[in-house]
Amino acid sequence: MEALDYSLAIAGGLAAGFINTLAGSGSLITLPILIFLGLPAPIANATNRVGIIVQTLVAVFTLSRQGNFRIGSSTPYVFPSVLGAIVGAFIALQIDEKALQTTIGVVLLIMLIPILLKPRQWLKERSDPNTGLSGLVAFVVFFAIGIYGGFLQAGVGIFLLIGLVLLVNYNLTDANAIKNFVVCCYTIPACLVFAWNDQIDWYLGGLMAIGQAIGAFLASYFALRYSRAQVWTRRLLIFVVLVSGAELLGFREWLFQWLGF
Repeated sequence: MEALDYSLAIAGGLAAGFINTLAGSGSLITLPILIFLGLPAPIANATNRVGIIVQTLVAVFTLSRQGNFRIGSSTPYVFPSVLGAIVGAFIALQIDEKALQTTIGVVLLIMLIPILLKPRQWLKERSDPNTGLSGLVAFVVFFAIGIYGGFLQAGVGIFLLIGLVLLVNYNLTDANAIKNFVVCCYTIPACLVFAWNDQIDWYLGGLMAIGQAIGAFLASYFALRYSRAQVWTRRLLIFVVLVSGAELLGFREWLFQWLGF
């Protein structure tokens, strides 16, 4: 590999780690880079999980050291997400990725509506999970999110934040911490499924993980230190939803063709 390839993998990982920690869809950066560096799409999809594990571990460790996260608060969402991710990882070994991407792109853009229409819900200061989803409904919601995360990963942070903020009633700061822990927990078994089927390029995955770890640390520091972090995180979330939805629906590809590139 050329030095430029090393730099691209690490820089892409850094950007993705920052975005993933605060919002989600950083995989829309890392997946194209991995494919550009020569990996087939299924291998890139699996290899991407290595950096996800590292960045979420860094984010959770940083947030927990500052007292902003307790593992016990995440347990109702971890178990169904892990089960779903294992199912999703096996699906990823067999199903057409393009069809799911189109469906998720539409869903993401639809999900932009509650993000835009409920600003107070996203910017509330206190968490009150006792008034949100519970029991079987919560299990089904986070099981479904886990299936998607195990299958494709890109955009799963957005769905988790929507579930935790709008449905479970966490504030955005607490939801971000829980989101990172949930993603870390379900990505490990999903990664094992891919590794068992020899789908991971550990070298490229490790390079990208270095950048993702740095990005996750910087994002966690920002979330803890900056008084208006929730405001800017919501803005980043809106931007990422728009870009992610357009990318998954193939808008960039259509635009390049229309421009003659």
